[in-house]
Amino acid sequence: MINKHFPDEEIDRDDLYFTCYMIERVARLLHQKNKYVVNSIGWEELYHLISCAKAFHCENPKDVEQQWIKDYSLTEGDFDITDVDPELAEIIPSALEMGDVYQRLIVDTMDSKENYVDGIIRVYNNEICDTIDNYNCSAFYEPSYVIARAYQAGGF
Repeated sequence: MINKHFPDEEIDRDDLYFTCYMIERVARLLHQKNKYVVNSIGWEELYHLISCAKAFHCENPKDVEQQWIKDYSLTEGDFDITDVDPELAEIIPSALEMGDVYQRLIVDTMDSKENYVDGIIRVYNNEICDTIDNYNCSAFYEPSYVIARAYQAGGF
């Protein structure tokens, strides 16, 4: 995928990873699902954000969060991803870890006609995210090929 602002640069997996990480951070901060953040930002602006990922990566993530919230008029919700049963969930993955899970899922399930932004929208709007984001189960902890197979099969 070609960078929107620098046509001689390619957007790479690290740019996708950072974008997924920031989607997770913003969603957690606002108590929203990742799908809300992705759909509120939209395709064109996601293309802008992933194109600027290398620059945003150098900034304080808290500042980037606040900028996204302001720029895209994102609002507070009532979904707390970290509200888990302590008897079932000893581990709550970090936003960084979940950014990696989603980056790998997008890459592992892309087809040749798709770009990273298409993949972000496709994956985050899939019902499998409800299972991956349920930390009372271990779906997020599965190897990437297992998560990709579950995605392709329509569930775990």
